[in-house]
This record gives sequence, structure tokens and C-alpha cells, in this order.
Amino acid sequence: MCGIAGLIHRGRDSNVGAEITAMLQALKHRGPDSTGYAVYGSGIDPGANGDLVMRLKVAEQEDMGRGRGIHAAIRDRIGTVDGILAEHGVQVKDKEHATPYALRYVITHTGDLADLATHIEETEGVEILSLGNGLELIKDLGDAATVSEAYSLDGFMGTHGIGHTRMATESDVDIRSAHPYWAFPYNDVSVVHNGQITNYWLQRREMERKGHRFMSDCDSELLAVYTAHHLSKGMTLEDSLRRSIDEIDGVFTYLVATRDSLGMAKDTMAAKPLVLYESDDMIAMASEEVAIRSILPQEIDTWDPYDEEVRVWQA
Repeated sequence: MCGIAGLIHRGRDSNVGAEITAMLQALKHRGPDSTGYAVYGSGIDPGANGDLVMRLKVAEQEDMGRGRGIHAAIRDRIGTVDGILAEHGVQVKDKEHATPYALRYVITHTGDLADLATHIEETEGVEILSLGNGLELIKDLGDAATVSEAYSLDGFMGTHGIGHTRMATESDVDIRSAHPYWAFPYNDVSVVHNGQITNYWLQRREMERKGHRFMSDCDSELLAVYTAHHLSKGMTLEDSLRRSIDEIDGVFTYLVATRDSLGMAKDTMAAKPLVLYESDDMIAMASEEVAIRSILPQEIDTWDPYDEEVRVWQA
């Protein structure tokens, strides 16, 4: 079933961490297995220095019960990552543990991003969750309140974000299979999805032939790779969303965020719900209206997008 949510503020920052948390907690009944966020912060200024935020995991939550051996493995993996960063001439400006198995780095890097990311992910057990100028991708097992507390998201300031509550149906209950997804190595693109893609393997093989990497067998990851591929070729986000309606088979409603925009698309059958609210300075959307009303309790007007509808908003 799953639940998706997104919001974007026009021309101002807001506590998007707390807002997305409230929306996802209201959708908890749609997906109790895991919760994920892709939030776009205002604290990193890339400027001319190439500053980036990298979120990565070095183990799964379920691994933590394996005793002292996993803790030694985690230390080794982090040491390897630090060594790779040094080898690539990366300056580490900040490094913190969100959990024992999830880290956040602020780095300065002006070299080949794909080469760096590929080298890091050659380390066994290490997966980059996001790497970009604005995007920070956080996902873990548990409901929104649990994940938000563990990763200190209640004070996260930014312009926009998307989130997902997951009910596992065709892949494992783990961080790797949780939403959102980013698209390596194209920074600042993230996707959440409700539905099922029936030509997933056909489209995945096509993307892999073009050199793209997949880290899970979840069909939703395809949408992130598909979008990032088109954006890397100069296509607009709106055109990519419209093209997906013709080329992606199945039932789907999905949200895509980039560094400065938020978009949505529904398939031809419009079987997966989405409710929208729009004002002059804010747009909010979710699988159910209750999520929007968790942050806008006053009287508001909402509407449901039609089949094959595509919308894009700028921050």
C-alpha cells in the first residue's frame, strides 16, 4: 500500500524535517516497515568550493545484533571510506554518526564524482544513500517518529522534501529496500513511489546497458535512475515525467525532487491516490489528505490530480 508525501516552500526556508515527519506519521498505517526522507537543506553552500553532503550506511539495522564482530567490521569499513576520501584528495569538513551504522559527511571535492562514489561502494557493506549539494537522504526501519528522533530531523531547515512509509510486498524489510532512492552518480535527484512497475526488469536492463548502477531489486529505484538519466542528457524534469507515462508500465504515482524543484506524475489508470494543496507560498501533497492536515489544520481546499497528470513546482 505505502504512503508518499512531499512539500515545497516557494522562496523561503522552513522546518521541513518536522513537517515531513508529521505528514509521514499520519500515514503510518499505510506502511509500518520503514520510513524514509529526502530533504533539501539550506545549510550547505557549494559556492566555488564544491561542498557536498554524503549520507551512507555501513551496515543494516538488523546486523547490529550479531555481536562484537559487526562493530569491528563497521570500524574497518569506516576506516576504508576515510582512506578512499583521502586518496581522492577529498577534504572532510565534518563527520558524524547519525546511528552506529549510518554516517553523514560534509566534504569538499572537485574531482570526478562518479569515480569517487564507485570507489567507496566497492567497500563491502557500504552503500551511499545520497551525495549532493542540497539533498540529504535518510531512511531506516520504523515509523516516522522513530526515524526522525534517531536522525535528529525535527530541526532540519530547508526548502522542500519528500518522504515514504513502506509496506514491503516484493522485496526485503531492510534499509537497502526502503524509499526514497537517489540516482548514482547524479546528485540531488530523489524519488518516492506508490505502485508497481510491471516492465521493471526490461527498463532496468536498458538503464544498466547505459552504465547505470542499481543497489536494490525494488522497482521504485528504477524511477530515480530513469529520471536522472534524462536530466543528465539535458531533458527537463517535466518532460522526463511526461515521457515516463508512456514508457513505464504499471500503476504508479510518484514524486521526484531535485535541488530546486518538486514534481509528480500519475499513470494512465490513476489507481494510486494523491491529494494536493497549493497556495502562493507552499505546495503539499500526500497519499491521503490527513497527512496534509497534520501540518495545515485550518480549513483548506485540496484536489486530486487526474490520470496522466504531471506537475512541477520550483522552490
